[in-house]
Amino acid sequence: MKRENILTGSPWEDKMGYCRAVRIGNIIEVSGTVAVVDGEKVKADDAYAQTYNILERVEKVLQDLNVGMKDVIRTRIFTTDITSFEEVARAHASFFKDVKPTTGFYEISKLVAPEYLVEIEFTAVVQE
Repeated sequence: MKRENILTGSPWEDKMGYCRAVRIGNIIEVSGTVAVVDGEKVKADDAYAQTYNILERVEKVLQDLNVGMKDVIRTRIFTTDITSFEEVARAHASFFKDVKPTTGFYEISKLVAPEYLVEIEFTAVVQE
């Protein structure tokens, strides 16, 4: 099967040797994605805004592959603060209320930078 790597131009892609998403056949895996924290719309202390930003960004990646959020079958959510569950869940539900992928919500000690509160990985399967 053909492998398709999706690159976004992030400096981390070359630095770490990864891509945002890989599609092989009808399976798509999306790398752990954090928010673009701009200090205005997405703040370092706003788990809802960070989660929503991540979901918007991944939705675009999936659209570039001609698929959508409806094809997501699993999300893995990592946070540095488990008490942010309600905020993260509200943002997640705004994209997945009707799709209902499987998910996990995990508290970890740190992400790659202190301003990141949430990181999410995605698995999608395209129905053919």
